[in-house]
Amino acid sequence: MAEQLRHLLFVLNPVSGDIDKDKLETTLQQTCTEHGRTAAFWHTTGEDDLQKLTQHLARQRYDAVFAVGGDGTVKLVAEALLTTDSILGILPMGSGNGLSKDLRIPQDTDEALELIWDHEVQAIDTVRVNGQFSAHLADLGFNALVVKKFCEGDTRGPGAYVRIALAEYGEYEPLRYRIETDEEEVETEAFMLTIANANTFGSNVVINPNSRLDDGKFEICLVAPFPAEAAPGLLYRLYTQAFDTSDYTRRLSCRRATIRVPGHEKALVQVDGEPLELELPITVEISPQSLRVLTPRQG
Repeated sequence: MAEQLRHLLFVLNPVSGDIDKDKLETTLQQTCTEHGRTAAFWHTTGEDDLQKLTQHLARQRYDAVFAVGGDGTVKLVAEALLTTDSILGILPMGSGNGLSKDLRIPQDTDEALELIWDHEVQAIDTVRVNGQFSAHLADLGFNALVVKKFCEGDTRGPGAYVRIALAEYGEYEPLRYRIETDEEEVETEAFMLTIANANTFGSNVVINPNSRLDDGKFEICLVAPFPAEAAPGLLYRLYTQAFDTSDYTRRLSCRRATIRVPGHEKALVQVDGEPLELELPITVEISPQSLRVLTPRQG
């Protein structure tokens, strides 16, 4: 039986995903009132959001806190909830919405809202990347560069991401990585290196097929440098959950890892859609089943 969620907080990102949110707050308020719930609202500003939201949640208890935005908003709310007993809900309204897709949360707002009264609660793993919280995916290499350019631009949506990727591909120089995990050591050149607690990028690229969000492990997914003529076949595999069938891909499964980039002191890393310049080496550790999330009922 679903937990009865009565007191809800909606954390809204006013600029995520190029979606008009002017009337959204009114809609959410009406929906909650009609179903006997109370709704409160908290707006991100881009200034000390994590600290301010954490302080708010320390003063006021909610049964569930909904991230209304994209992967960055989900990351913010999820991290703030780690010290509470509230449950994370997601209303996907970003450019990618990667974690919500992995959790099978409907991408339609009205359908996602039904999770308030018809849901299951799943405890999922989270990851720390040099101390930075991640509930979904982090990576180094080409995708991290594209995410950085995307965040610096004025346009959102999948089209903007694709345009940047195509513009950067020809000039990108792959890096060499030295990886030590609790299972093995690897040194290799890579076009991109993804630290995957989940399966799918918001672009629907399946970087880590058949993995679980609650198994106490994460994967390091490596894409080796590849010739231009191999790109169509590689992309096809990434969109059809066939990552492991390519000659240019490899996965390492582990509970902790240390990543070095020989000759470099820092690395560009995107963490749940946020580009960061992090000191090397990069340490990665799993926190098993540390976050409770609302998901659709199975079966």
